[in-house]
Amino acid sequence: MTIKVGDKVPSASLKEMGPDGPQEVSTDELFAGKTVALFAVPGAFTPTCSAKHLPGFVEKAGALKGKGVDEIVCLSVNDAFVMGAWGKDQKVGDKVRMMADGSADLTRKMGLELDLNPMGLGTRSRRYSMVVKDGKVAKLNLEEGGAYAVSDADTMFGQL
Repeated sequence: MTIKVGDKVPSASLKEMGPDGPQEVSTDELFAGKTVALFAVPGAFTPTCSAKHLPGFVEKAGALKGKGVDEIVCLSVNDAFVMGAWGKDQKVGDKVRMMADGSADLTRKMGLELDLNPMGLGTRSRRYSMVVKDGKVAKLNLEEGGAYAVSDADTMFGQL
Protein backbone atom coordinates (compact mmCIF):
# COMPACT_ATOMS: atom_id res chain seq x y z
CA MET A 1 0.00 0.00 0.00
CA THR A 2 1.35 3.41 -0.99
CA ILE A 3 1.81 6.06 1.67
CA LYS A 4 -0.61 8.98 1.42
CA VAL A 5 -1.16 12.45 2.82
CA GLY A 6 -1.92 12.23 6.55
CA ASP A 7 0.07 9.02 7.09
CA LYS A 8 3.01 8.85 9.49
CA VAL A 9 6.34 8.15 7.83
CA PRO A 10 7.29 4.62 8.94
CA SER A 11 10.15 4.01 11.32
CA ALA A 12 13.30 2.98 9.49
CA SER A 13 17.04 3.41 9.61
CA LEU A 14 18.79 5.44 6.92
CA LYS A 15 22.49 6.12 6.44
CA GLU A 16 24.25 9.44 5.89
CA MET A 17 27.92 9.93 5.17
CA GLY A 18 29.66 11.60 8.08
CA PRO A 19 33.27 12.63 8.71
CA ASP A 20 34.08 9.16 10.06
CA GLY A 21 32.02 7.15 7.57
CA PRO A 22 28.36 6.16 7.32
CA GLN A 23 26.17 7.21 10.23
CA GLU A 24 22.75 5.83 11.10
CA VAL A 25 19.81 8.23 11.12
CA SER A 26 16.38 7.09 12.25
CA THR A 27 13.36 8.46 10.44
CA ASP A 28 11.76 9.09 13.81
CA GLU A 29 14.51 11.57 14.78
CA LEU A 30 14.85 12.94 11.24
CA PHE A 31 11.22 14.09 11.06
CA ALA A 32 10.30 14.74 14.71
CA GLY A 33 9.18 18.32 15.36
CA LYS A 34 10.34 19.58 11.96
CA THR A 35 9.09 20.41 8.50
CA VAL A 36 11.16 18.39 6.05
CA ALA A 37 11.20 18.58 2.27
CA LEU A 38 11.99 15.01 1.20
CA PHE A 39 12.55 14.01 -2.38
CA ALA A 40 13.52 10.61 -3.72
CA VAL A 41 15.27 9.63 -6.89
CA PRO A 42 15.67 6.26 -8.64
CA GLY A 43 19.45 6.52 -8.47
CA ALA A 44 22.41 8.74 -7.73
CA PHE A 45 24.43 9.91 -10.71
CA THR A 46 21.58 9.08 -13.12
CA PRO A 47 20.74 11.61 -15.88
CA THR A 48 17.49 13.27 -14.75
CA CYS A 49 18.43 13.02 -11.09
CA SER A 50 21.81 14.69 -11.63
CA ALA A 51 20.79 17.24 -14.26
CA LYS A 52 17.44 18.40 -12.84
CA HIS A 53 16.05 16.88 -9.66
CA LEU A 54 18.88 17.34 -7.14
CA PRO A 55 20.16 20.63 -8.63
CA GLY A 56 16.66 22.12 -8.41
CA PHE A 57 16.49 21.50 -4.67
CA VAL A 58 20.03 22.80 -4.15
CA GLU A 59 19.15 25.97 -6.07
CA LYS A 60 15.85 26.49 -4.22
CA ALA A 61 17.15 25.54 -0.75
CA GLY A 62 17.10 29.11 0.57
CA ALA A 63 13.64 29.79 -0.82
CA LEU A 64 12.23 26.56 0.63
CA LYS A 65 13.76 27.27 4.02
CA GLY A 66 12.32 30.79 3.81
CA LYS A 67 8.87 29.19 3.57
CA GLY A 68 9.33 27.16 6.76
CA VAL A 69 11.26 24.06 5.66
CA ASP A 70 13.75 23.06 8.35
CA GLU A 71 15.65 20.48 6.31
CA ILE A 72 15.83 19.21 2.74
CA VAL A 73 16.56 15.51 2.31
CA CYS A 74 17.45 13.61 -0.85
CA LEU A 75 16.73 9.87 -0.56
CA SER A 76 17.88 7.09 -2.84
CA VAL A 77 18.24 3.33 -2.74
CA ASN A 78 22.01 3.59 -2.90
CA ASP A 79 24.63 3.25 -0.19
CA ALA A 80 25.95 6.10 1.95
CA PHE A 81 29.28 6.15 0.10
CA VAL A 82 27.54 6.74 -3.24
CA MET A 83 25.19 9.35 -1.78
CA GLY A 84 28.12 11.15 -0.14
CA ALA A 85 30.12 11.15 -3.38
CA TRP A 86 27.09 12.35 -5.37
CA GLY A 87 26.53 15.18 -2.90
CA LYS A 88 30.16 16.28 -3.29
CA ASP A 89 29.94 16.01 -7.08
CA GLN A 90 26.78 18.14 -7.08
CA LYS A 91 28.22 20.61 -4.51
CA VAL A 92 25.20 20.34 -2.20
CA GLY A 93 27.15 21.53 0.85
CA ASP A 94 24.79 21.83 3.80
CA LYS A 95 21.76 22.67 1.62
CA VAL A 96 20.56 19.08 1.16
CA ARG A 97 21.11 16.03 3.36
CA MET A 98 22.03 13.03 1.21
CA MET A 99 20.36 9.95 2.74
CA ALA A 100 20.87 6.35 1.72
CA ASP A 101 18.11 3.74 1.96
CA GLY A 102 20.53 1.03 0.87
CA SER A 103 18.24 -1.96 1.41
CA ALA A 104 15.10 -0.05 0.37
CA ASP A 105 13.64 -0.61 3.85
CA LEU A 106 11.90 2.77 4.12
CA THR A 107 11.05 2.78 0.43
CA ARG A 108 9.26 -0.59 0.73
CA LYS A 109 7.47 0.39 3.95
CA MET A 110 6.06 3.43 2.13
CA GLY A 111 5.06 1.33 -0.90
CA LEU A 112 7.21 3.46 -3.21
CA GLU A 113 9.59 0.84 -4.58
CA LEU A 114 10.33 0.57 -8.27
CA ASP A 115 11.33 -2.78 -9.78
CA LEU A 116 14.21 -2.16 -12.15
CA ASN A 117 15.47 -5.75 -12.08
CA PRO A 118 14.80 -6.22 -15.82
CA MET A 119 17.32 -3.40 -16.43
CA GLY A 120 19.86 -4.90 -14.01
CA LEU A 121 19.32 -2.13 -11.44
CA GLY A 122 17.45 -4.06 -8.74
CA THR A 123 14.86 -2.46 -6.49
CA ARG A 124 14.92 1.33 -6.51
CA SER A 125 12.65 4.15 -5.36
CA ARG A 126 9.99 5.80 -7.42
CA ARG A 127 10.62 9.48 -8.09
CA TYR A 128 8.62 11.68 -5.70
CA SER A 129 8.74 14.58 -3.31
CA MET A 130 6.87 15.11 -0.06
CA VAL A 131 6.54 17.63 2.70
CA VAL A 132 6.70 15.93 6.08
CA LYS A 133 5.49 17.87 9.12
CA ASP A 134 6.36 16.38 12.50
CA GLY A 135 6.56 12.89 11.00
CA LYS A 136 3.34 13.03 8.95
CA VAL A 137 3.02 13.43 5.19
CA ALA A 138 1.50 16.86 4.47
CA LYS A 139 2.07 16.88 0.66
CA LEU A 140 2.94 14.06 -1.73
CA ASN A 141 4.02 14.54 -5.33
CA LEU A 142 4.37 11.09 -6.89
CA GLU A 143 5.63 10.74 -10.44
CA GLU A 144 4.16 8.21 -12.85
CA GLY A 145 6.40 6.08 -15.04
CA GLY A 146 9.67 7.80 -15.81
CA ALA A 147 8.18 11.29 -15.59
CA TYR A 148 9.74 14.32 -13.95
CA ALA A 149 6.81 16.72 -13.77
CA VAL A 150 5.50 17.14 -10.20
CA SER A 151 8.32 16.20 -7.80
CA ASP A 152 10.53 19.19 -8.55
CA ALA A 153 11.53 21.97 -6.16
CA ASP A 154 9.36 24.57 -7.94
CA THR A 155 6.21 22.50 -7.41
CA MET A 156 7.05 22.02 -3.74
CA PHE A 157 7.79 25.72 -3.31
CA GLY A 158 4.32 26.50 -4.65
CA GLN A 159 2.74 24.14 -2.12
CA LEU A 160 4.27 25.75 0.95
